[in-house]
Amino acid sequence: MLKHIKKSHLKKNEVVLQAGKTSNAYYLIEKGVFRSYIVDYNGNEITTDFFGSSDILIEVASIFLRVPSKETLQALTDGEVWEIDFNTFQKLFTSIVGFTEWGRMWMTSQLFEAKNRAVNMHTQSASQRYLELMKVKPQVIKAVPLKYIATYLGITDTSLSRIRKEISSSK
Repeated sequence: MLKHIKKSHLKKNEVVLQAGKTSNAYYLIEKGVFRSYIVDYNGNEITTDFFGSSDILIEVASIFLRVPSKETLQALTDGEVWEIDFNTFQKLFTSIVGFTEWGRMWMTSQLFEAKNRAVNMHTQSASQRYLELMKVKPQVIKAVPLKYIATYLGITDTSLSRIRKEISSSK
């Protein structure tokens, strides 16, 4: 079964999963920064999440419901991931004691994070959301182009530049 787990090297900007395709693998990130994004009704890319070392890189609905993804997963830096194909993951999930419980806890955590992010988009200022991102995912601030961070925060590049300037001048 372990022969179906392979290390993959991904180049900056490489697409891991294209919107419209069904996900067939789980990825454990060893190094690198990745994002998920959608294309809105105006054709703009909107970043929906960032992923870094030790994160699991999947599009949950696609992999679990076996439906085409609404999101694209993309490497923002060169990276290395451990890739587990869907069928192998299913076998591991049912054969390793405790893996099912781990999966339940992981999904609960992901649901909590998604709900918290949705609430924060309406209850926090853009500055507060930026400071939270700095605290929770500092690698994103260092490695990701501002345009992606801005769309993730739901603001313009100009607003993000102003916020960054205000934060750096208050230190």
